[in-house]
Amino acid sequence: MKNPLDAVALETAMENVHRAGMPGLFAEVRDGDQVWRGAAGVADVATGRPVTAGMWHRVGSVTKTFTAAAVLQLAESGQIGLDTSIGHYLPRLVPGERGDAITVRMLINHTSGLAEYLPHAYPSLKAFPSLADTAPESLDDHRFTRFHPADLIEMGVTAPAVGAPGGTPGVYSNTNYLLLGRLLEHVTGTPAEKLITRNVIDRAGLPDTRFPDGPHVQGPHSQIYEAWFGMVDPPRDYSVYDMSWVGPSASLTSTVADLNRFYGMLLAGKIVPPSSLAQMQRTVPVISQEGKVIDYGLGLHPTEVPGGGTFWGHGGTVWGGGTMSMTRADGERQMSIAINLQRWNRLDASGRPQRHPIDDALAALYRVAMRG
Repeated sequence: MKNPLDAVALETAMENVHRAGMPGLFAEVRDGDQVWRGAAGVADVATGRPVTAGMWHRVGSVTKTFTAAAVLQLAESGQIGLDTSIGHYLPRLVPGERGDAITVRMLINHTSGLAEYLPHAYPSLKAFPSLADTAPESLDDHRFTRFHPADLIEMGVTAPAVGAPGGTPGVYSNTNYLLLGRLLEHVTGTPAEKLITRNVIDRAGLPDTRFPDGPHVQGPHSQIYEAWFGMVDPPRDYSVYDMSWVGPSASLTSTVADLNRFYGMLLAGKIVPPSSLAQMQRTVPVISQEGKVIDYGLGLHPTEVPGGGTFWGHGGTVWGGGTMSMTRADGERQMSIAINLQRWNRLDASGRPQRHPIDDALAALYRVAMRG
């Protein structure tokens, strides 16, 4: 299982992703005490400014692991019951029999049956998951919109259910994690972002990880470009954006170095105790936003690498940016990769995303990074 870092192979794999059409990407890969950091391409297509490995980045749903860890910490101390109904805590947000049937655990592992709110918050996306019937206009319309989480939650709760509480496969939904944010605030009296910062980010010693306090990324960063399946051509810069549309579900900014440190400490039992980590690694089948069935735990999902063991972590996307951070179960091998273009696949005649050279190049990079 020991595969020392191959700097040449990693650099080549990253350059191949750039050549395939990704404007810029950067990464940190670790193997024991060995550390490799690299970058390829540009942070700004207009000026040619290069990306660097230390840049800050909107990490999207990687945020969910941080939020889940904060909930598990309070469960460990007895302040939250994982199998207690969300209606017990937040009866106004999830009322009646439904609130009584959905547990905290179901929110964390996406088996609540609550629908995704995004197609309702963004009118031009209302046809999702029918991609051919969506349009990108709402992304511009809401660039500076300040959403209130209760309003977004209401959209998800009042939308038709996507499954029965506790049923599998579950369906991935950001509504679940906005509810977890409200739960954290209800139980502690502290805003979720502040609590997660104090109990998770600061505990892990992550100097470059924070929730945004405005639409701008604070610190050196890349522009991020959204193509929305070829409907935005050329891709548009969405690096300036009010992130209240995802809050404690997907709004963190971080660096690839901080993410590797975080997941390394989490899998070592230093963020939550081993008993809670074991809970996080109990998986159920969940349908991802891409329509694929994945194994999902409590804010973590595994990836099996042939000949390389089991990795745990999370991926994330926002408008324009993407991140993948995975750490092997023994904590020795780690990769965190950030990219600055999203939804680059154009749709075929049936409305399905077509395979693009970026897909194969990224898959090859992941293989090199996780296995060597």
